[in-house]
Amino acid sequence: MNYHLDDEVLLISSPHSFLLAAKVTETFCLCIETSNAEYCQGVSVGDLVVVSAPEGGPVEPALLLAELVRRFHIPLLVLPREHPGSRRIRYVVSVASEIFTSCSIQRGTHPDQHLICSSEALSGMTLIGRDGGVDISHMHPGIKLRYIKYDAKTEFSCLIQ
Repeated sequence: MNYHLDDEVLLISSPHSFLLAAKVTETFCLCIETSNAEYCQGVSVGDLVVVSAPEGGPVEPALLLAELVRRFHIPLLVLPREHPGSRRIRYVVSVASEIFTSCSIQRGTHPDQHLICSSEALSGMTLIGRDGGVDISHMHPGIKLRYIKYDAKTEFSCLIQ
């Protein structure tokens, strides 16, 4: 099913975790930094920025993280497998035209942007940027969807005053 996105962000939630899906609004080059290489990936209008919070938590930091990538093109950092810091990462990001959720990968260790770590409740879904929004397939029962109106320009200008 397609969920239209203009300026809204789509919140996809289970009782204890969530995903945020936002539409990319400008073309840019996303840098992905690993411990031994840098990958640069083209990002196009209509692609998705998806933030996952496998253990839940406040939505506001996830919104800010999505904006840091989507609007300010902040590079993504990828930790080596078995890095002790991966256990403390609360939010992870993927940017692609199609993103698959999985609970069987270690947080923060995958440079492949078509894959994002999620909770078991949100695992197995596919999110595809299409027709001005996001197509979601393989959604489990009990998942709730909600649009969040978030104007980063207004929010950030309030912080500056």
